Amino acid sequence: MIIGITGDYASGKDSAASILEKMNFYHVSFSDLIREELRRRNIKITRENLIEMGNRMREKSGPNILAKIALEKVKDGENYVFTSIRNPEEVRLLQEKEEFILINVTASEKVRLHRIIERNREEDPKTLKELRSKEKIERSSNPNAQQLHKVAEMAKITLSNDSDLERLQEKVEKLVTDWLFKVQPKRPDWDHYFMNIAEAVKARASCLSAKKGAIIVRNKQILSTGYNGTAKGIMHCKDGGCERCTLRHKGKIKSGEYSVPCTCAHAEENAIVQAAYNGICTQEATMYTTFTPCNTCARMIINAGIKEVVALVDYPDDVGTKLLKEANIILRLLK
Repeated sequence: MIIGITGDYASGKDSAASILEKMNFYHVSFSDLIREELRRRNIKITRENLIEMGNRMREKSGPNILAKIALEKVKDGENYVFTSIRNPEEVRLLQEKEEFILINVTASEKVRLHRIIERNREEDPKTLKELRSKEKIERSSNPNAQQLHKVAEMAKITLSNDSDLERLQEKVEKLVTDWLFKVQPKRPDWDHYFMNIAEAVKARASCLSAKKGAIIVRNKQILSTGYNGTAKGIMHCKDGGCERCTLRHKGKIKSGEYSVPCTCAHAEENAIVQAAYNGICTQEATMYTTFTPCNTCARMIINAGIKEVVALVDYPDDVGTKLLKEANIILRLLK
């Protein structure tokens, strides 16, 4: 879970973050990231310098650069709180994470000014006019600058903090309880899970032509995998092992022309052969393949007893498709 916190001057952003830290959330402050840059350049750390350096970093590396740096610190399975989020592009990048949620901590001007005067920091505003003037700096129309007002509008939750710390803690704890399970990343369904594996298998393909991958599954267990390329012990197609593929990619023969035999095995073929080689029965299994099977692979699928084929891309071979249909084998294209 990643909780982003935004809010106006003295609204209680840091207090909310401190509460989350006590709940074992790791705290990443975007302002601290800018402070690190100021230290590297031996520039005095002031509010004005923080704003200027932050704007400079966004202009040089993109308006979401601080979010990119923050996400690099995230470890899988841990909870984080991000503070000092001040640009909409930072939010948009973070929103690509399903486990991210943005909170806008609010408080009335009267309450915020009272807190500012009470904490008595040297650079803090002392009047309502000074407060509004400083906050105006953070409401720029420059897309590379601070746009706190636009960030606040993007928040999924508004957390009112006009009361005391104890009440804020209750609200933060309730928020975590309410949202912990809602923001967990969605798991892929079984079809997409196995197709993603077939896509990974495809990366091992050694053919000069389209890379393809296939896996055979029964009862949600993988029986075998296959990708296209030359047979074991034969020079890889990508290294010149298949004369036909080499000639085709040199422009000597056309796609679909077989005047020279192809020595590459297809992904589906390899998956079936590997199962046979290891003594694994493929009867009543399902094949996941990145392309619909050609007619040769379709015949092998039929004879291997495979009952269903799930494909990602429709390969232009009507013969293979018709054979599967005639053999009452289910063929599905995965959306």
